[in-house]
Amino acid sequence: MTEAAAEPGDAYRDRVRALTRVRWARTASRLTRYVDLASARAARLVTAAGRRCSRLPPMVWDSLLPTLLLLNIITTHAPHELPVAVALTAALALPLLWRRRAPLTVFGAVAAAAFVQWLTDVQLPADVCLLVALYTAAAHSGRRGTLVAGAVVEAGALLACLRWATEGAFLTPFVAVTATVVAAAVLGVNVRTTRAYLAAVEERAARLEQQQEQQARLAVAEERTRITREMHDIVTHNLSVMVALTDAAVYAQHRSPDKATTAMLQISETGRQALTDMRRSLGILRTDEPDAERHPLPGIAQLEALADQMCAAGLPTRIEVQGGHTHIPATAQLTVYRLVQEALTNTLKHTPAGTRAKVRIRCSTGTVTVDVTDSGPRPAPPGATPSGHGIPGMRERSAAYGGTLRAGPLPGGGWGVHTRLLLDSSGAASA
Repeated sequence: MTEAAAEPGDAYRDRVRALTRVRWARTASRLTRYVDLASARAARLVTAAGRRCSRLPPMVWDSLLPTLLLLNIITTHAPHELPVAVALTAALALPLLWRRRAPLTVFGAVAAAAFVQWLTDVQLPADVCLLVALYTAAAHSGRRGTLVAGAVVEAGALLACLRWATEGAFLTPFVAVTATVVAAAVLGVNVRTTRAYLAAVEERAARLEQQQEQQARLAVAEERTRITREMHDIVTHNLSVMVALTDAAVYAQHRSPDKATTAMLQISETGRQALTDMRRSLGILRTDEPDAERHPLPGIAQLEALADQMCAAGLPTRIEVQGGHTHIPATAQLTVYRLVQEALTNTLKHTPAGTRAKVRIRCSTGTVTVDVTDSGPRPAPPGATPSGHGIPGMRERSAAYGGTLRAGPLPGGGWGVHTRLLLDSSGAASA
């Protein structure tokens, strides 16, 4: 009977304990949440206060020490000592308001006030202003100013210890004061060094950024020049060929319709080739342009097709390649192709019918020599200057590989273009 009665009582106590634990857990959870919220609000308040304090002018911070020193003098000295103590404290502390503008002048004023204090035999807490002035002089002046200021403060420390140190206890306070003086000077020098280092780093970063911007502008200008040169070569050559073929087709449309049809087909093929070359040249600027991969850059192997095209346009052209050209980089082969293309285009435009052209390419291990000659007369008026971008563009292409281009009339008649491209590391870097 007793055990049966005890069991309900134990169950009740266990239930009460469980409810108590749940309540304590809920209370602790609420307290934790409140503490977290209070901490977050306090952190926000501290951050906001720090931002507001950082916006205050420096003179506000410099005025804190003089204010505290003057309040200390007023609250700790007797009324009959206040005039002298307040005057000396003001002379020592108030110049610190301008310590950032004229550090050496402020140091001189504080040192003079400290000397007057020594002469009047008055000890004041405002002597700490000497250390602040020394720190400011070391942080804003050079090595000579720091050494002079440190020597002045050390001399004042020696005089102060000689007058106010207790008998037989001179060395200990002098060493302590000297250590404080050295610490203030070293701290100022470190601040000056850090400031100079940061200024040098910022200047270097600004200079590097400016150089990067200049390099980017130069790269853009070079790329624009390259595209302009490529477009000039492609458009001028293909249009010249198409104009010549069109004239031939018009001339032969009644007498020889088959030849006219062949010329028109050649015009269509030339136009498609021009579009392909333009897509390939401009496709380098786009990552999703597949034409650059489907159509490789033209090179020495494509000169035969170029000669056939010129023959169809009315300029019989013979190609002669000496030496193997498989070792020549693709960019150098493109340069050779564009040089020959431009020279033959000029011959097609400026020579009469019946002119013949000859292209000779000599390949070696380190050089590629290009000679393009024709048999047509191309007299220039006296005092005339060449116009257009053809020959200047050829000179730029040749100069990219360390070559010098010569273009002009030949002694035996006709016109010739000669250059030699260097395939060494300097030429490749220039390209």
